[in-house]
Amino acid sequence: MIRKVMAGVDVKLGIRETLQKIDQVYAAKSPTSNAPKPLLVAVSKTKPIELILDAYSVGQRHFGENYVQELVEKANDERILEQCKDIRWHFIGHLQSNKINKILNLPNLHMIQTVHSTKLAEGLNKAWEKLKTEHPETQAKLNVLVQINTSGEDEKNGVQPGDAVELYRYVLERCPNLSCDGVMTIGRFGHDYSTGPNPDFGTLMKCHEQICCTFERDPAEVQVSMGMSDDFVQAIEEGSTIVRVGSSIFGARAKKPANA
Repeated sequence: MIRKVMAGVDVKLGIRETLQKIDQVYAAKSPTSNAPKPLLVAVSKTKPIELILDAYSVGQRHFGENYVQELVEKANDERILEQCKDIRWHFIGHLQSNKINKILNLPNLHMIQTVHSTKLAEGLNKAWEKLKTEHPETQAKLNVLVQINTSGEDEKNGVQPGDAVELYRYVLERCPNLSCDGVMTIGRFGHDYSTGPNPDFGTLMKCHEQICCTFERDPAEVQVSMGMSDDFVQAIEEGSTIVRVGSSIFGARAKKPANA
């Protein structure tokens, strides 16, 4: 169930301040860089519809959700459908193959950021082909990113960095209904930047470079999704083109009780 509005959360201010930081960091990048200005995906998981409407009212269009059922509820909410006709949903959580159809049938689905295996890619490809057959107005391809487990943590999903090129190749060559737009990582939480750059960001950028070299792609055209509320500034400095920011905009998520 989506929780009620949190007291004291100024979503509009959060959006403005986050976009201002993105502008500042992007402006400070090397003038020789032709990377696009980073896209802000506002991560609205566990947040109520009212806060999404607030963010949308000041121009935010891209929103990220982690849980299938919650995204189903929000994408089909009457207020969202009536007041947010240009909203773009990004699914940024773990997607199981048996939940594919629930996600792909949603209105205003923009991207699946977490393609972590050939099995999932194949399932998405077949399901999108079927959807296009049943609904000819469906866009030609589904936007996806290859998720890479840069931290090596067992609880994190994603293909291993050494296998990133081959998964990208599979999507590119074997999944004609998918548009493989780039790479994504979650990375290890709580990196101490006083010790130096985040190694997970460095690993993802190496995968990005390998993919661009292997498939002769312009690096500026291959998206890099990394960085959240605590480190999106550093992520942009390292080369991120999509940042996924939640608590800086919507406030901290309530922790689950210990007995939950």
